Amino acid sequence: MHAALGDPSRLAIVDRLVLGDVSPGELAEALDLPTNLLAHHLKVLERAGVVERVRSEGDRRRTYVRLLSAAVADVAVPPLRTAPRLVFVCTHNSARSQLAVAAWARASRVPATSAGTHPAERVHPGAVAAARRHRLRLGRGRTAHVDAVVRPDDLVIAVCDNAHEELASRAPARLHWSVPDPVRTGADEAFDHALTLIEDRVSRLAAAVPMPEEAA
Repeated sequence: MHAALGDPSRLAIVDRLVLGDVSPGELAEALDLPTNLLAHHLKVLERAGVVERVRSEGDRRRTYVRLLSAAVADVAVPPLRTAPRLVFVCTHNSARSQLAVAAWARASRVPATSAGTHPAERVHPGAVAAARRHRLRLGRGRTAHVDAVVRPDDLVIAVCDNAHEELASRAPARLHWSVPDPVRTGADEAFDHALTLIEDRVSRLAAAVPMPEEAA
């Protein structure tokens, strides 16, 4: 792992992935790297167990690169982000975004809420059960549309591929977490797995987002 991270470009890739998952195209643009050189660096990082690629649940032609949690603990220090409020967004606002708010409330005092690009009528029972198993509080557990919730100064985190790809210019500075949709199977294990991925990312983000008065 340390040998893989001995290159400045690969360190820059890791830094870019600390707080969110990014497509290879987004990485190439952000770091101004030719695609063939980026592909080489990603292959080195994958072989070292630092990153992995996952295929989008929305646009199946796209893949996203994400850091593996064991690697992050040793090599990555989150950059500082300030925001008065966080908004976690998924397609239906019925599972992943709701669980993300509950996990965030346990990790940070910075306010957070959730929304959906196509909100369902209610929170999915599987998400309610998962929150109960992990002793998380879902609060009122209501769903809402992203256009009715997001404000210009919010830090938006898309916790599903569909929402990330749909938001586009509506939240250009958003973060993206590629979390599989547990509602597709409805199994307890799927909800627990989604929550594990969310809690790992929440822990990284909480370390990087101070309360507004602390940042001042």
